[in-house]
Amino acid sequence: MDIQQILPIGAGIASFIVALGIVTWITKQPSGTKEMMEISNAVKVGAAAFLRREMKIIIPIAVALSVIIGFFIGFSNGLAFAVGATLSAVAGLISLKITVKAAVRAAHLSGSGLGKTFAMAFRGGATVGLAVPAMALLAITGLYMVYPNPITIAGVGIGASLIALFIRIGGGIFTKAADMGADLVGKVEANIPEDDPRNPATIADNVGDNVGDAAGMGSDVYESYIVTILASLLIAALIGAPEIFMYPILIGTSGMIASIIGIVIVRSKNITDVMKPLNVSFYVSATIAIILNFIFTYYFLGQTAIAYALFGTTVIGVILVPVIQKITDRYTNYKYKPVQDIVESAKWGYASLTLMGIIKGMQSTGPFMIALIIAIIVSFSIASSAAPEGTDPILYGIFGTSLTAMAMLSLAGIVLSIDAFGPIADNAGGIVEMTGMGEENRKVTDEIDAVGNTTKAVTKGFAIASAGLAALAMIQAFQFEAAHIFEGVLDLNYSLTNVTVIVGLLVGGLIPFIITGQLINGVSRAAGKMVDEVRRQFKSDSGILAGTSKPDYAKCVDIATAASIKELWKPAIIAIISPIVLGILLGPTAVAGLLMGAVVTGIPLAYHLANTGGAWDNAKKLVEMQGNKGTELHKVAVVGDIIGDPYKDTAGPALNTVIKLLNTIAIVFVSAFIAILAL
Repeated sequence: MDIQQILPIGAGIASFIVALGIVTWITKQPSGTKEMMEISNAVKVGAAAFLRREMKIIIPIAVALSVIIGFFIGFSNGLAFAVGATLSAVAGLISLKITVKAAVRAAHLSGSGLGKTFAMAFRGGATVGLAVPAMALLAITGLYMVYPNPITIAGVGIGASLIALFIRIGGGIFTKAADMGADLVGKVEANIPEDDPRNPATIADNVGDNVGDAAGMGSDVYESYIVTILASLLIAALIGAPEIFMYPILIGTSGMIASIIGIVIVRSKNITDVMKPLNVSFYVSATIAIILNFIFTYYFLGQTAIAYALFGTTVIGVILVPVIQKITDRYTNYKYKPVQDIVESAKWGYASLTLMGIIKGMQSTGPFMIALIIAIIVSFSIASSAAPEGTDPILYGIFGTSLTAMAMLSLAGIVLSIDAFGPIADNAGGIVEMTGMGEENRKVTDEIDAVGNTTKAVTKGFAIASAGLAALAMIQAFQFEAAHIFEGVLDLNYSLTNVTVIVGLLVGGLIPFIITGQLINGVSRAAGKMVDEVRRQFKSDSGILAGTSKPDYAKCVDIATAASIKELWKPAIIAIISPIVLGILLGPTAVAGLLMGAVVTGIPLAYHLANTGGAWDNAKKLVEMQGNKGTELHKVAVVGDIIGDPYKDTAGPALNTVIKLLNTIAIVFVSAFIAILAL
């Protein structure tokens, strides 16, 4: 084992050790009153029940796919699929357990002020941020050490993406069905506060925050990390220069070390603005990552033009993260004009607020896509122009773009830490409300939660951008792999004069819209069942609203669980079979078109959905902070938030996973296309 292999393994182990230390600290903090623990335990039991039922479906499918891939594509890919799938589920489970544990303690500390509450929420999120990328880095490093040809372990991407998609979709439908049901009947019809213990859907809503925002985001970021590093390794293998084979993994190592340092320097004493320590933490991590990238480049690649060019592409990736952060913050933070315009439009009613939210979400895609396009052009140009004589400059350009994506994902530790404290704060606020701790405590959790809404939107933008960059590299890897396999069998023409490419583009462009429609429709149907149940309980037992009898929380959790599992199948099946069916019917050129079409429509659509929902959510928060709770203006803002829930927490986050799943399936199954076409 040489130094290039020791570094990522050491960084991954160090990340786990720091995470374990933080968990130990969290566990030692007081967990609050008996009533608080009862609520926390109810959330934990509900979340565990959901995951258990989901895993009963997912595990047999994963085992079957692992055997099928291993038999038809190769043992190493079957094994890689099993590793990717298993760790994706573990990533979700770790995220879930830590957020539940930290939330009740954050609620208890809300009486001690903003600083201590923030410290608990952030450290809970940091545990997730440290553990999840460490698992991804160790998994891909271990597989690559055993099977140095990345095409033979591409199945790890399918496993990671498939399980992430199941958890993302299932959790997203669960959380938004519960949230919408709780808000529509509780806030709008019964005029009771958010997270009021009289609302039967309250526990289901809190469970949803954990299975959707925590478990879903954990598995999502893990999957993004795996697929992005896999894309870089595939292109490096195509280039065939041994000195760069480990370079993508080293970029992940530098980001891991930088994230550890960024997390441990966060201070919470005497804070008045929650975003300030988060920003300091991120910028410190980004700076250290750039420095370490340069050191690794200098030490392992030497002082050559291509070495400096590849380092330059990693700098672009690191810079792109705060650029996306600023764009997302601008369109989702209540401090800025877009969200303030949405609040202003609420004065004119539901239609005006809905239209203004959609407008602002669409407008946000402009600067986001421009930033992405500039990053692609610059990274491609830098790397291709420095390609060594006698090599393919296009391949080096694509490799440069994949490294930009890898440099982004290398900071997943600190980005996920900043994101994961959001659902912790949200759950803490629910516990504060349900136990009647008081308005001052709720103000503390609301302030952190409002920032959490923005950081969650930032993480979604981060995941969406990395999905786009990684997908471009995966598409090129697919084309080169197809050319190698079909050599002498088919003359592959990827130009727009080829009708199969056009058909693929149209089918691929359609997929994100079909899946978005299915997901929002699934949330709507599940929420309808939740609304009916909450209304039934209010009607059958007048003592619930009077506060003299307890609602049946478990029934609402069960409804959300059953509905979410029922609704996740259609989108997952479309993502899995589309590239396979098109490849069998029309060949690899149509598949390449499909992959590109899905990127072209899926990336801006996902960002629009995430930002529109985030803006509506914070518009509601701003109305509440202005002292307008219970007014007609507040009711209008609540409806906007309800519409935005499936946008930002179900459909939007699922699309970037869909895009990556399409690509990994296409690459792994490309060899199957030739076998079937030859028949």
